[in-house]
Amino acid sequence: MTVSDPRPLTGEPVSLDLLNTRWNVEGVRQDLLTDPAGLGVWLATNGLDGRFTADATTLRHTLAARDALAALVDRPDDPAATAKVDAVLGHGRIRATLTVEGPGEETEFADATWGPGWTAARDYLDLLRAAPDRIRKCAHGACILHFFDTSRNGTRRWCSMAACGNRAKASRHYARTKDH
Repeated sequence: MTVSDPRPLTGEPVSLDLLNTRWNVEGVRQDLLTDPAGLGVWLATNGLDGRFTADATTLRHTLAARDALAALVDRPDDPAATAKVDAVLGHGRIRATLTVEGPGEETEFADATWGPGWTAARDYLDLLRAAPDRIRKCAHGACILHFFDTSRNGTRRWCSMAACGNRAKASRHYARTKDH
């Protein structure tokens, strides 16, 4: 039986999607990764369920990677936060390969339970290379979700216009009209 992903925002790059395993519902913090079953949902959502197992050790290592990424997103110039992500990256590597199909790359882990967290940390490096200024936290004050701004002009402010964007617009409208 497949369990659907309960989070309000999915589909972001895997590094930000890992951060988005925590979210708020009416001011109450939710966390998808409270047990291996939640990890299984996250792995499936990101197409990683065929490569990694949702068990207690993998969950512990994935949570360590999430905490490291959260610290770095919040404090990008902090050497300690950078070192935490670098430590996660130390658990895997990419090996160049050559087959009859041509050149390629293969991910290798000394301990596969670090695989999901390493994959997320590696993805974050790709976002930093592509456009670090487009890694964003939702502008709504009560929202803790992150997204990669792929809009043409790079001005996206909300994790979701339907949710946080509308709430902000409704709040501004209410503030303007209540005094009249």
